[in-house]
Parts: sequence; structure tokens; C-alpha cells
Amino acid sequence: MNVLIEPTWKERLQGEFEKPYFSALTEAVRREYQSTTCYPPGRMIFNAFNLCPFHQVKVVIIGQDPYHEPGQAHGLSFSVQDGVAFPPSLQNIFKEIEQDLGRPVPPTGNLTRWAEQGVLLLNATLTVRAHQANSHATLGWQTFTDAAIRALASGRDHLVYMLWGGYARGKSYMIDRQRNLVLESVHPSPLSANRGGWFGQHQFSRCNAYLQENGLAPIEW
Repeated sequence: MNVLIEPTWKERLQGEFEKPYFSALTEAVRREYQSTTCYPPGRMIFNAFNLCPFHQVKVVIIGQDPYHEPGQAHGLSFSVQDGVAFPPSLQNIFKEIEQDLGRPVPPTGNLTRWAEQGVLLLNATLTVRAHQANSHATLGWQTFTDAAIRALASGRDHLVYMLWGGYARGKSYMIDRQRNLVLESVHPSPLSANRGGWFGQHQFSRCNAYLQENGLAPIEW
């Protein structure tokens, strides 16, 4: 199956593209996009991979599924397109970065700049129906994105995995903590963050310190 995805990821995940579940997944996604409004735009479904080749990944941030309102999703977890108001979770991410690193809140919520520095902004489910959160959660995407996490876990060392909330933390069993840094916290959504455990964790400075300890350039958050 010819999947339009960045070459180094295509090489690592080729086995997945040839499995029956992936054929069923692509057909289901095609039907959904033909019959109703879905996000992100089709050309951006694999944006997280296309902007962050396998050997350039430094940090992995796992989201659940794309934003489901118009103009928001563009294939990167927690990110919105230029000119779109910041969703509450992203507001809290920027607030924590400001408190942790002293970096002012940026004018845009487009996190392409992170992806191009080696931050894999991976949603577990890569597509969604408009206005219906988690509507594509049962199509089979998680089998595919879990395979991507396993590929990193087996093929790369000294990565930083930022696991926010119970859903993302449920992926930690795939990660060797002896060879990588795992930073876990509550989800940055207001419901979770305001209860405590999000603000003041210094995850972004801890991430950069670990990268520098291992001879890698820090992320300009």
C-alpha cells in the first residue's frame, strides 16, 4: 500500500501498512471523509510524522485525538493553525512554559516550530468527525500509532516522553525508562490542571536539561 508519509517513518512502519487492519482503517477513513466533515484535512493526517523524521525525534508528546472544530486541527497534537484561538489545554501549556522558562506566550498556537525541532506531536487517533470528540477512536488508528511508539522505543535512545493525563500515561509500558526520560503529569486541560499536578512541574526545563546532558540541542519552547 502506498502511504504518503515521510520516508524514514515509511521505512520503519512499512510492516503496518501491509497488515489487514491498516487496509480496513484506510477504507473506513476514506468513507468518513467522503460522507461527512472530518479533521484534519486529508493532506495533514500524517503531519506529525512528515514534520519530524524518525531519526530527528527528541521529544514525544502524546495526545488523544485531533481538535474537532473548524480550522483547528492540522495533524499535530495540542496544536492549532495560525489565527485560531488557543484551546484551554494549549493555554495552560503556554502558561506553564512561561512560568518554567520565562518565555512569553507566543502569538500563535501553531506548534510546527516544535515539530521541526524534533518534537513528535502524536495523537493516538489521527482523524475525527467534526464536532464529535473521539468519533474515530475505534477505527484502528491506535494500533498504528502504538506501532510508531514501539518503533521509537526499540530504535532510539535518550528521548523525552511527555505523558500528560491518564490516557497518555497508559502508553508508558512501551517505554524503557532506563534509556529514556519519562515525564508524567495530569492533563493540561482546565478540569485536570486546576486540581493540581500540572503547573509547577518544570517539565520543559527538565526536558531540555536531559537533552543537553545527552549532547542534544534543547528545544526552543
